[in-house]
Amino acid sequence: MVYSFRPYLFVSRYSLYAVFLLGCLQIQLGVICSVGIWILSEAKLQAAQAHQTWKSPSELTKQVTTINPESAEQYSKPLPYRLKSTPILLAAPENFNPDLRLPRSLPEPPQNSSPPSLPEPQQNSSPPSLPKPPQQNSSPPTTATEAKTPDAVLESIHTDYHYQTDNFGQTNFFLEPTVQFRLRNGNKIFFKTGFNFFEQRGVESITNFPLQVGWQGKIGQVTLQTAAGVDVFNRLPTAINLNVKVDVPISPPRVSSSGRLLSAVIISGNLEQEPYKSNARTLDNQITAWRFGPDLYWQIDRNTSLFSSLRLGNYNDGNSEVQSFSRLERKFGQFSLAANLFTWSYDRDLERTSGYFSPPDFLVYNGEVAWEGDIAQFLRCRLAANLGRQRLKGEFDNANTYQTRCTVKLSPSIEADLSYSFSNIRNKETDGSAYGGNSFTGQLRVKF
Repeated sequence: MVYSFRPYLFVSRYSLYAVFLLGCLQIQLGVICSVGIWILSEAKLQAAQAHQTWKSPSELTKQVTTINPESAEQYSKPLPYRLKSTPILLAAPENFNPDLRLPRSLPEPPQNSSPPSLPEPQQNSSPPSLPKPPQQNSSPPTTATEAKTPDAVLESIHTDYHYQTDNFGQTNFFLEPTVQFRLRNGNKIFFKTGFNFFEQRGVESITNFPLQVGWQGKIGQVTLQTAAGVDVFNRLPTAINLNVKVDVPISPPRVSSSGRLLSAVIISGNLEQEPYKSNARTLDNQITAWRFGPDLYWQIDRNTSLFSSLRLGNYNDGNSEVQSFSRLERKFGQFSLAANLFTWSYDRDLERTSGYFSPPDFLVYNGEVAWEGDIAQFLRCRLAANLGRQRLKGEFDNANTYQTRCTVKLSPSIEADLSYSFSNIRNKETDGSAYGGNSFTGQLRVKF
């Protein structure tokens, strides 16, 4: 994703030139690879169409439609879901930006796919050519060549971008492209890599290169996704990462003729293990965590939805956590109202030693008012404000978040999201000082 500000603005003065050069090379390489894969894929498809009769992915894939930008605020729009391994609650207070990830098998715009638990489209080959009738006077009959469906077809490339700063000198930067393929049987595989950067006062900056391979498929009505990989660091040991997610529909989803989800109940099970990428100090202490727990998504009617999530966590420093999040939302045309409730508690407060925010008792509740609509045929935007309260160690304070998000449709197969949010919901101890965090997020999506 390309943004107007420059990544080297948040790089420490000791490594400014080196990281800037490396970041530029990373971005250029990602763009070149994406374009190269796209061109190569198109060339192969054209060649195949000249000699075979199977349908190309572009014929089998529906056009991308700009709907709602991805966030926790859009559960009731039409029906795609994104193949992502991003944990739903990671550094959970930041979810009130709001940037909560939907379960992968639930409707999450603006991708375009099948509704949850419905069969996903598969590549279908044309009937094989009939053999030619035998010739009366000449050589043996010619055997016709059967059309073959490729083992894997490039389906999409999306690049996630996240840049977060606060008024206490912490900076986290993520740039992670994911390449996704659809297999002949309809299952999917994806490859994710990227460039991440962490900077914090009093800690030497850390660079991270994630590598991950994943698979998604269906077993009956159950959707299963698994992924595993490694995280490579510039000055820390390599660490493994893995996650498993199972989505089980409790009631069959009902979909309108326009593709809008009318009702559904889906329960998900999650298991994750990875380095805790909260900040540079936490990574410097080589903190890793296991997280597991269920999610519940209930589309009550076409305009009302409920999402609830519970996570239990165990850390390699001996700490443990319990966090929960619930959201009830109601749509009124282009407007929506929502109520959010978040709780988080740790067995021990180890922020001063391990580096991560580990409150023994943290509560956030707020109400949200949002508007979303088309500014132009190619541009859709959303404005939202969350107003509420937060409690930390028995002390109450205001909890407010303001967000704007826009989706730009660059072509029928290319679109981009860009979002900015400001929040005073804490994700660290501030010793009574006011907290303020800025976040830029985005995604560039290319479908084939």
